[in-house]
Amino acid sequence: MTMLQETPVRAQIDASRDDRLRVLVVGAGVAGLTLAQLLRRRGLNPVLIERAGPDAPSGYMLALMPLVDPVLEALDVVDDYVAASVGMDRYRIRGRHGALINQYSMGGLLNAYGDYRGIGRGELMDVLAARGGAVSHETTVTALEQRGPVVAAAIGGTEAEFDVVIAADGLHSATRGLVLRSEQVSTYDTDWGGWVVWTGPDADMDLGEELWGTGSFVGTYPVKDQIGTIVCGPRETRAAGLEAFVARLRTEIRDPGERIDRVLTEAVDGRPSYYWSLTDCRSDAWSIGRIGLVGDAAAGFLPTAGIGAGMAMESAWVLADRLAEADAGGAEAALADFERTQRPRVEAAQKNSRQLAPLLFNESGAGAVLRDVATRFIPLSVALKPIRGLLETRPAGLS
Repeated sequence: MTMLQETPVRAQIDASRDDRLRVLVVGAGVAGLTLAQLLRRRGLNPVLIERAGPDAPSGYMLALMPLVDPVLEALDVVDDYVAASVGMDRYRIRGRHGALINQYSMGGLLNAYGDYRGIGRGELMDVLAARGGAVSHETTVTALEQRGPVVAAAIGGTEAEFDVVIAADGLHSATRGLVLRSEQVSTYDTDWGGWVVWTGPDADMDLGEELWGTGSFVGTYPVKDQIGTIVCGPRETRAAGLEAFVARLRTEIRDPGERIDRVLTEAVDGRPSYYWSLTDCRSDAWSIGRIGLVGDAAAGFLPTAGIGAGMAMESAWVLADRLAEADAGGAEAALADFERTQRPRVEAAQKNSRQLAPLLFNESGAGAVLRDVATRFIPLSVALKPIRGLLETRPAGLS
């Protein structure tokens, strides 16, 4: 598998000099890398920079809806994706005391649209990079200034002019802060967080299993050769640490089932973990002249619906199509059209993720009882209706 080539930013700028549209992509995460690779497939040489180093931790586990299938086809990496991921067919929910509440077949409802697969974020990044390309790590933008038909950017000790600059540097985007005021970015805070830890595989690698406790949530999601686990609780539990929180769960949950019992044991055996504060964000504007936002910089997602990374990839695909069809004179119109068409769709998906948060992150005993009873009788087709709506109306006709 070919990977990205570490390249001095000056060399990237020189390579893009004669492009009909000179593009700077800030952030080589899921959205930024998808965008850069799609533009490269369309004959451009976008400058791709990343604040983190090349050996930065790769992050968490992802369950990718079929939203990503046409994006992967456009990148010619479908086979790489299948090889690096696992198919997910079953989804199981356990209630506040660990009893099995419901189990669904995801494939039965989603296979008509494409694959539903589990993959580690690091493995996804490798897949997106499979056809090669340039990147400059440990490089940031420190200033942006729109000067008539160009954007002047100060990058890593040098300055260059671009026709378009795209901020794809995540939920806490520093680039976004150069063009939007803080009051133009709103957040939704669950007041919860979770420890993410990689645990061992089992015999049910097509199964995603969750435990919906009272003041706790445990999610287990298979990826290739591992299970990604997140152990969540109100943010106030962070101070005592993961080991203390797991000990509390042991006293409250009588029978968590074989998998969750095992991953809780492994989670506190000394292996690495990191804490994820469960918040999202929404930007009031996605385009400001020739500067645009995509992915989490535009609208970051809670993990509750498992759709954030897929929407980021889809948005990058739509944006790449608009930019690849534009020249320098049409750059602002391309960004405005992207925002007009994609923003309502992304924010609808984000709204669904927010609506699920109180269901999963519940501290009320009475509320947990009602939730357990209701969940026994809710068909998966009802629960997935917003997701199926997105799949049925996904963009078509893009290159």
